Amino acid sequence: MHNYSQMKKVFFLLLFITLTITSFSGEIVLKGVYQGQNLFIMNPFSASGVGFCVYEVTVNGSVTTDEINSSAFEIDLSIYQFKIGDKLVIKIKHKENCTPKILNPEVIKPKSTYKLTSIKVDRNGILSWTTTQETGSLPYIVEQFRWNKWVKVAKIPGKGNRGINNYSTKVRPHSGNNKFRVKQIDYTKKPRYSREVNFRSLKPPVTFSPLKPTTEIVFSRETMYEIYDYYGNLILKGYKAKIDISGLKKGDYFLNYDTKTGRFKKK
Repeated sequence: MHNYSQMKKVFFLLLFITLTITSFSGEIVLKGVYQGQNLFIMNPFSASGVGFCVYEVTVNGSVTTDEINSSAFEIDLSIYQFKIGDKLVIKIKHKENCTPKILNPEVIKPKSTYKLTSIKVDRNGILSWTTTQETGSLPYIVEQFRWNKWVKVAKIPGKGNRGINNYSTKVRPHSGNNKFRVKQIDYTKKPRYSREVNFRSLKPPVTFSPLKPTTEIVFSRETMYEIYDYYGNLILKGYKAKIDISGLKKGDYFLNYDTKTGRFKKK
């Protein structure tokens, strides 16, 4: 009986320790790239009122030596001798029922810093461009000028290297003179555009028929297209030689194709 009582006490002691450790399970994980700036953290008191919320911070797996036992502290990234663009994984471990606040998380988010060294379109319709000085992996959005507006035609992942980065993608030139460009958008939401590149296609202009279709629109060859209803709502888009319009309601529609804008009446 005595042994059973002792075992029972040990069991509850282990259970208490386990629950105590589990209660310190909150963690905020920040992933980004080094941009030469430090992070600032607002650190409230723990829910129990004893001590502060954060109890450990690691940078790429190493526990920091920053003084975290205060209502606000700085994660000093300069001491690690990172290079601009190096990847970061920062883990902020905190007690339950309290949450620290990162005041400037944007300082480790990738920025659009690329420098374009060349951009061209070859006779096979391959758009290629070369960049340097990237400091974070951000996608490149490829745009083509059609119908008096810039239209997104491709999205290519950025490599994020400061050295030479080469990219290419297949594009679909329309008849006549074409214009292409690429852009990046970082956390500021402000796009950074490349210069425009011109390309002349010798393919003949596209035509379509009939003007009063019932089930199908037929182009003279494959083309990028957009169909808008009478109120300007985009209904269909794609790249085809034929469009199935059997599901459209009867009425008037606007059709963008090749370099032109036309109209048709669904019967």
